[in-house]
Amino acid sequence: MTTTPAPVRRGLQARLAARPQGLPAPGDIEITEVAVPDPAPGEVLVRNLFLSLDPGMLLLMAEEPRVPSPRYEIGAPMHGDAVGEVLVSAHPGLAPGDLVAHRLGWREYAVAGAGEFRRVDRDAYPSPSLHLGFGLVAYVGLVEVAGLRPGDTVFVSSAAGAIGSLAGQIARLKGAGRVIGSAGSAAKVARLTGRLGFDAAFDHHDGPVLDRLREAAPDGIDVYFDNTGGEQLRAAIEVMNEHGRIALCGALHRQSTGRPDPGPGDPLPVVAKRLTLRGFTVREHLHKAAEFGAQFRGWLRDGSIVYDETVIDGLVNAPAALTDLVRGRYTGKTVVRLGG
Repeated sequence: MTTTPAPVRRGLQARLAARPQGLPAPGDIEITEVAVPDPAPGEVLVRNLFLSLDPGMLLLMAEEPRVPSPRYEIGAPMHGDAVGEVLVSAHPGLAPGDLVAHRLGWREYAVAGAGEFRRVDRDAYPSPSLHLGFGLVAYVGLVEVAGLRPGDTVFVSSAAGAIGSLAGQIARLKGAGRVIGSAGSAAKVARLTGRLGFDAAFDHHDGPVLDRLREAAPDGIDVYFDNTGGEQLRAAIEVMNEHGRIALCGALHRQSTGRPDPGPGDPLPVVAKRLTLRGFTVREHLHKAAEFGAQFRGWLRDGSIVYDETVIDGLVNAPAALTDLVRGRYTGKTVVRLGG
């Protein structure tokens, strides 16, 4: 009697084929189908459900050695935050059906040691994709890095994006006196001052940013949550009040152009106003995750906060979606829903 061998499981995987010059061109990211091995002892097999798309992925593709994360290597599988379901486990700490978060995104299936995966609560949010949200980044940037105080005037750049849309709302919930946002279109500006509850907003394409920011903040700003760098950072420094605090979170200006950013410019106003400019990454502040998670779930339940999400279907559409994300074509958090 002959037995039929079990079919080999196969899934899609993304690899970096070439380092892009600026935004990725077609062919820079290669999507291929690969065989998925069974887990070895101590490993688990996870079917990914959602992949996070982040502007910072462009820095991991580029010839930039100073990024605080492992770069993508040509010919090697790409990585990124993902959430998925355990299918097969060869480790007692995880069981089939567990929902896990991890860094082995850009693939439909992930096989690795159990220590690479973190079990998360399946019932915490309406969709597993919310485990990929950037709320913790916004929270620690405002509360720990910038030291947000009740009554502060807060300016957030790229305020319609994944981090900025939450930063503005969290600032309001934490007692900011006035919240101002910048975005890249009239529709996004209307969304900020409407659905998301910002006090004022402007399109950064609509004339000099310094002029628009002065109009929106006639009494100056105390906190700037910077997702962009470039002209918006320099304008914020000019409008900051004495002892203002700037949380340096992102570099969209550089990521979208591929060119070095001239940075904050003239240091004289930084010195004269005794400003604080502090860069950060969320991995230095994970001790705040439980505190933030409890508050965030409460805000979602009572409707105090709006969570915007754009869902792209299929790994094959992820490279183009990443480019569209950096070009500002989406609002809120952008995720890819994966098959498998």
